[in-house]
Amino acid sequence: MTKPNLSQRILAVAMGAAFLTMTGIAAAHPAGEPQARGSAKSADRDSARPGRKSEAAAAETYPEATRKNPTAKASQAMSRKMTEMGKLFDADKRDEARAIADQIIADPKANGYEKAYAAQFAAQIAYEADDTAAAIAYFQQAIDADGLDNNAHYGIMLNLAQLQQQEEQYAESLATFDRFFAETRSADPNALMVKGQGEYLAKRYDQAAATIKQAIEASDAPKPEWLSLLMQVYLDADKIGEAVTTAEQIAAANPDDKRAQMNLASIYSQADMSDKALGILEKLRTSGKLDSANEYKVLFTTYAGIDGREKDVIAVINEGLEKGVLQPEYNTYVALAQAYYFSDQPAQAISAYEKAAPLAKDGETYLNLARVLQQENRITEAKAAARQALAKGIKREKDANVIIALPGK
Repeated sequence: MTKPNLSQRILAVAMGAAFLTMTGIAAAHPAGEPQARGSAKSADRDSARPGRKSEAAAAETYPEATRKNPTAKASQAMSRKMTEMGKLFDADKRDEARAIADQIIADPKANGYEKAYAAQFAAQIAYEADDTAAAIAYFQQAIDADGLDNNAHYGIMLNLAQLQQQEEQYAESLATFDRFFAETRSADPNALMVKGQGEYLAKRYDQAAATIKQAIEASDAPKPEWLSLLMQVYLDADKIGEAVTTAEQIAAANPDDKRAQMNLASIYSQADMSDKALGILEKLRTSGKLDSANEYKVLFTTYAGIDGREKDVIAVINEGLEKGVLQPEYNTYVALAQAYYFSDQPAQAISAYEKAAPLAKDGETYLNLARVLQQENRITEAKAAARQALAKGIKREKDANVIIALPGK
């Protein structure tokens, strides 16, 4: 189901806010390890030496995890390779660093810790090189090696789930998320939001709504974008009542946010609650907050959908044109012409049709102009408009020819 542009913008904002930042790479044991890069892939690295742990690494991020922290450490021989790998990385010799990582991963003598560390290191290099497929494969190898502490192991699992989602591997991503939550017993709201986003993208709307609600409830300060995504989930699931309730919550929490109010008005319109939509839109209009063509169009099209509100359509369009917010374009003039016509103002309708017709892609608007001119007994002008309709092309040429054949000049 295609949604209006307002709803599409809601989704874009919400999805942009949901993605996690790439988590830090591994526990800080071997030298020269790269740290968190973030989506912009800018480097902030910690040259930790063997045996050193940062405060962040020492803290248990997943204290309820069912997995026990492994006890394996790097051997002296492998530690030298891992240190060399880190130095090459810090010297921006990424291909050489990755080659050493591949050697460690393939070495049958390497233990689980050494393989996992090398794999997550190589994943970071691949990720920064925009080699996402390789980064996914390396992250999976790091998890399968099962040698890193819980902080690093589950941080890598989150990275993997996120990259799988980014590559539209939704089933794989959700399976990774399910494993993460099952093993960590975590209720991290940011991770829940990304999982919920994946469920939405996979069109598992009921699951997405439940997960996003769980994230909102788990957060001390849920982001407005999270509610926006929840609202979009409900819209795409055709659960308009839930969408309305969520939109009302967003608007109530952000009374001065025009976007939130406009979104609520849009949802009200989709729910056939035009009076409520108009109440919001008119409040914005009278306070001078309607300042874009799209906002004026939302208002006059809402009026146009209600019988007997043609004068309001006319007032809004003319105000928008006078302010220069609405541009003199085809759809605006046609809406104005129709509003004048159905409010028994034929002269003004003719004037608006005369402005709209030259801008139309075909001759149908000229034909409508000809019909109104005929009704007003302006036969000569009606015939001229009918000829222009034929020249631009219409579906039923007979309709124009009937007007052209009328008695008179």
